[in-house]
Amino acid sequence: MDYMKLKSGTDVRGVAIETEAGGPVELTDRAVTDIARAFLVWCERRLDIPSDKLKLAVGRDSRLSGPRIAGALREAFLPYGVTCYDCGLASTPSMFMAAVDIPCDCAVQITASHHPFHRNGLKFFTRDGGLDSPDISEILALAEEGACPEAHKGGVWQESDHMEQYAAHLRDLIEKGINAPDYHRPLEGFHITVDAGNGAGGFYAERVLAPLGADISGSRFLEPDGSFPNHIPNPENEEAMGYASRAVIESGADLGIIFDTDVDRAGVVDRHGREINRNRLVALASAIALETAPGGTVVTDSITSDGLREYIEGTLKGRHHRFQRGYKNVINEAVRLNSEGVDCPLAIETSGHAALRENYFLDDGAYLVTKIIIKLAALRREGKELDDMLSPLREPAEAVEVRIPITEQDFRARGNELIESLEAYSKERGWAIAPDNREGIRVSFPAGEGAGWFLVRLSVHDPILPVNIESDIAGGAEMIRGKLREFFAGESRGLDISAL
Repeated sequence: MDYMKLKSGTDVRGVAIETEAGGPVELTDRAVTDIARAFLVWCERRLDIPSDKLKLAVGRDSRLSGPRIAGALREAFLPYGVTCYDCGLASTPSMFMAAVDIPCDCAVQITASHHPFHRNGLKFFTRDGGLDSPDISEILALAEEGACPEAHKGGVWQESDHMEQYAAHLRDLIEKGINAPDYHRPLEGFHITVDAGNGAGGFYAERVLAPLGADISGSRFLEPDGSFPNHIPNPENEEAMGYASRAVIESGADLGIIFDTDVDRAGVVDRHGREINRNRLVALASAIALETAPGGTVVTDSITSDGLREYIEGTLKGRHHRFQRGYKNVINEAVRLNSEGVDCPLAIETSGHAALRENYFLDDGAYLVTKIIIKLAALRREGKELDDMLSPLREPAEAVEVRIPITEQDFRARGNELIESLEAYSKERGWAIAPDNREGIRVSFPAGEGAGWFLVRLSVHDPILPVNIESDIAGGAEMIRGKLREFFAGESRGLDISAL
């Protein structure tokens, strides 16, 4: 079977519930079984652990197909002697922590992040972190071959309430970080709302914040419901962030939190209902991370604003290292820099994936908001709020993203050709090309020509050229857009430039 079509970066993803829009089921029980067996072979090869000695945790987000897929994993693992810990409803980051805490050798999370309800997927962890793209390719190739380990009796499937252990760890961090006179109730007097989007994040309100004394009234959609009846559980989604903002305003909360389905991403809302998301979230996380790593380097994805760089390097006195889109790319770059002796405490993508060195470089939305809550308490003691920290951040007057479809079959070759042509075109016109750009081409313009920048890059997975434009003046984005229209009008082969 062609399992490679299920590869999505560092995950396995596919249709898990048949719908008119979604088409036939791809993540069938047979597919899950073949991929699970292949993972056991991968573990034997890469971890040097035979399947009958392997200890493995399994968790899932709230998707409707999760219990079925968990059952298929059970039937796939037990005939090979695997000891399995069923963690039930769990966040994706907690499944990495299960490998550390239980402890076990590896973990599988059943999730498709913020994707529509009819899709699902598998994410794999070892104690070294999430598997990377080449690992997923290897596992899927093994699945296509029908690879499986030697059969063994003695497989075990037992329930584990690891999520309580994980929640206790987060509570402990807040207790130690705030160090309040009432040590075990450090959030007394704080009103914090949580929007879990009916995903796996409701535990944070009920098992972390409330036991520490926080008022969580006004929280929304904490109940797991894999049909996601209220809004897309995605902090990047405008409608979802609107719900989170209204929850703060209507309840008079000090802080609002919103998670994606599996809690590896988060966004926050300040006491005024203003979103702390994208560049503002990167800025806040950078301020927190650099407190214990003065002068350190923050790795971000490529679409961050010029104002953010000024904030990190000017206000925070750190260094800003832009890298490729894709949270795993950003994390891997931070790990690489540290291995070369660069002090790099944070890797963060504007989508909300934030990974701190102190937390295994694990992208964990719950850990990030835990650090933000600790900082909020410290600021309150000084008579300040989060918005005081972010006041020096210069934000653009306009920000636009346009996605240009590539219609040629070899979209990657055409996309790279276009980026090379745009670079030559920019040099001919004397445009200021960013010297430190590591993805696509980024060009800046002075006040008379748009007072901003554009970034054109090739999508990580799709036949798309995403174009990001920012300007510091009203109407500036349209000026920059016009310059790009002129270029693409002469390079329209294999493109649909109507979005420009």
